[in-house]
Amino acid sequence: MRFRNANVLAAVLCAALSAPAAHAISVKAGKWKLSFNGNVNANYIYSQCEKHPSVVAGGLACVASSGSSSVSNGLLPAALTVSGSTLQDGYHIGFTFGLYPGISTNDGGSPNLQVGSGNFGHTALGTAGLDVRQAFLTVGNKHFGTIMAGRNIGLFASDAILNDMTLLGVGAGNGNYAAPANTSLGSIGLGYIYTDWLAQIDYTTPTVHGANVTVGIFDPLNTLGQVPANHSTPGFQAKATYTLGDLYLSASGLYQRQAIACSDPSLNATACVIGTNNLHYSSAAFDIGGKYTAGPFQIMSWYYRGTGVGTTGLFVNSNDSLGRPRASEGFIAQLTYTYGKTKYGINYGESKLDPTALDLANGTLVEMNNKWTAGIYHHLTHNLLLDGEFSRLQSTNDMGQKNASWNINAGLFLSF
Repeated sequence: MRFRNANVLAAVLCAALSAPAAHAISVKAGKWKLSFNGNVNANYIYSQCEKHPSVVAGGLACVASSGSSSVSNGLLPAALTVSGSTLQDGYHIGFTFGLYPGISTNDGGSPNLQVGSGNFGHTALGTAGLDVRQAFLTVGNKHFGTIMAGRNIGLFASDAILNDMTLLGVGAGNGNYAAPANTSLGSIGLGYIYTDWLAQIDYTTPTVHGANVTVGIFDPLNTLGQVPANHSTPGFQAKATYTLGDLYLSASGLYQRQAIACSDPSLNATACVIGTNNLHYSSAAFDIGGKYTAGPFQIMSWYYRGTGVGTTGLFVNSNDSLGRPRASEGFIAQLTYTYGKTKYGINYGESKLDPTALDLANGTLVEMNNKWTAGIYHHLTHNLLLDGEFSRLQSTNDMGQKNASWNINAGLFLSF
C-alpha cells in the first residue's frame, strides 16, 4: 500500500519538512487495520496590500486601501483522514477518506464561493466549511503494482507543492478566506500550478532500483470561467520518480483536449467558424525537478512548461478570447538549513503567462506573478510545530505595470 500512504501522508503531514513524521493512530478491526491521521493549524496573518488600483488582471499581489489582519489556516486546511487496509488473496486492498475543514468563516455556503467575493466580511452566526478532497480505493501487491481509483491529489505538479516549505505555513496569503477551500496560496501560482484534487484511475508500477512510474486517466476538467462543452476525450497524467539515497528526482506531465462552447460570451464573435458549436484546442504541460539533502542543508527546485494550461490553477486563463491557447512556464527554488529542532528556509518562485497578440492589444492580463518567502519552522514537540514567515509578492501585466504586497504570519501546526 506504499502508493496510498505516500499520497496521504505527504499531502496531510510534513512532506515539506524533513522533521520526523507524525504517527497515525491505528486500530485493528477484524482483518482490517484502520488508521486516523491529520492536523489542526492556525496562523495570525497580517498583509500590507497595494494601495494603488489593481492594474493586473489575474495578479496575486493583494490590492486594498488598508492592511488585512486575520486568524486563518495556512496552505493546508485542518485535516482528518481515515484509512483502512487488509490483505486478501495476495492483494493489499485499502481505502481512504480525506476530510478537510477550515477555521475561516464560510460566508457563502460553499468552501469556494464567498458572498460578494468576501466584501461583506465575517459576521455573527458564521460557520466553517468542509472540503472533501479524498475518497479513493487501492489494490495491488509488490509484483503487480498498485491501482488507485477515486478522488485524490493529481500527478502533474504534485511534487512541487508537497516539497514547498510553506506547505505547513502560509506563504502568499492575506487571510480572511474560506476560498480557495480555507487555505492560503503558499507558492501556488508563484512557482508552480496547483496540482488539484481530481477524480482519476491510476496505475503505479512496482519500484525497481528506486524508480517507478504512475499513469492515470482523469475526469475532464473544464476551462475556468467559460461555458463548458462536452469533452470527447478524458484527461491524462503521468509521473516518474527516482530515489537514490538523499537524492530524489521526478517528472510529470498532463494532456487534455479542451472544448469551449461557441455560445460562451467571453469568446470573440470571430472565434468560432460559422456553423460550428464548439471550439477546440489541446492542453499539454510537464514539470521536472528534484531535491537533495546534504547534512543539515536541503536544496530543491522544480520547473514547468505548458501550452493551454494557464497559470495558478489548471486551465485558469489558458486561452484568449479567440480560443488560442496561451503558453506558460515557471519555477520554484528553495534552500533550507536545519539546526536541532529548527528549520530555516528561503524560497523564490515565479509563474509566467505568455501573451497572445490579442492580449498585447489589451495589456492588463497578468504576465508574471513572483514571490519570495523567508521562514522559520521549530518543532516544540514531536507533533507540534511553530512557524513564522515573511513573504513578498509582485504581479506584472503585459504592459509592465505592477502591483506588490507583503504578508507576515506566525502560527501553530499540530499533526497526529
